[in-house]
Amino acid sequence: MKFSAQRESLLHPLQHVVGAVERRQTSPILGNVLLEADDGYLTLTATDSEIELQARVEMPIDQPGAITVPARKFLEICRHLPESARVDFDLSGDKVIFKSARSKFTLATLPAVEFPQVAELDTPQQVILTCDVLHQCIRNTAFSMAQQDVRFYLNGMLLEIGADRVSCVATDGHRLAYAQCETEAEPETPVRAIIPRKSVGELLRLLGSVESSEAVKLLVTAQHLQVDVGGVRLTTKLIDGRFPDYNRVIPIDGNKELLIDCQTLKQSLTRASVLSNEKYRGVRIALKTGTLTISSNNPDQEEAIDVLEVDYAGDSAEIGFNVTYLLDVLNALESDNARILIKDGNSSALITAETNNDSKYVVMPMRL
Repeated sequence: MKFSAQRESLLHPLQHVVGAVERRQTSPILGNVLLEADDGYLTLTATDSEIELQARVEMPIDQPGAITVPARKFLEICRHLPESARVDFDLSGDKVIFKSARSKFTLATLPAVEFPQVAELDTPQQVILTCDVLHQCIRNTAFSMAQQDVRFYLNGMLLEIGADRVSCVATDGHRLAYAQCETEAEPETPVRAIIPRKSVGELLRLLGSVESSEAVKLLVTAQHLQVDVGGVRLTTKLIDGRFPDYNRVIPIDGNKELLIDCQTLKQSLTRASVLSNEKYRGVRIALKTGTLTISSNNPDQEEAIDVLEVDYAGDSAEIGFNVTYLLDVLNALESDNARILIKDGNSSALITAETNNDSKYVVMPMRL
């Protein structure tokens, strides 16, 4: 196996696939990246057995072959070479010789036949979307996924694709994020898949690296999702479980409505959070005619009170929230103003953008 290429021709695909490599592997081969050189293309593949990332680049191949090398070492070598440097790659026995100008690196290898690869998907359904549609839905919901919850189906994001819309939903049991976009995907049957947390992060990174108008090809089966975009292919196992009925969680009986500037509210919450309990991160929100008061305290008897003038003339209400959850929502809203609907101190709040309801955020109250 032998080829020569510019540094960037190796660095960019390596950066796309290395996210699949776990730092703590159950098997040494999972710390390696598979390199396959043939027919004028170099294919790079990385996996952790749950997610596989594969990138393919066109380049002259002097001698075809396949081998695996340590992924992160290979990436760091490429990253620290000068821009536009010429790289010579040569497999000699069970070692790879990597040369660039006066630099020379010798890397250990493992046989390509030992590398686990995802089998071809069995009779998948194909769906075509544009990058901006899928990226927007995932970006606006991913932050609400659970982390290591015993309810394993919460450690991921629900993707639904219908005839005229695509939607994403994520919840950790304390908050819920829902986003939808119009589309003309028209799948043969509606798609409903729970994508694992790690795969969502890699997919978000991948979609953010290509043009917004780029076509995204999805292949879906009951067990797998494959996403092909920008010369990179992501294949992931899906979570087998029943996602909660999110429509029952979204409150529809909020009778107190507040319209407020997102930046103003964000700054006030950030100030109050400084003196909140570091463990529970609670803030109290008191709403009455003309004012919104945000307060917090901690076990050291420290207290913060921040009063905002608002255009509100409804009944008074007081409710506690985790301030981090509120700030996450405000950072996700693509609007100057936020619309907040609440019922009372024991009910969840519904937060949306002022102008549309394509994204909905539910935050449960907390006792302070």
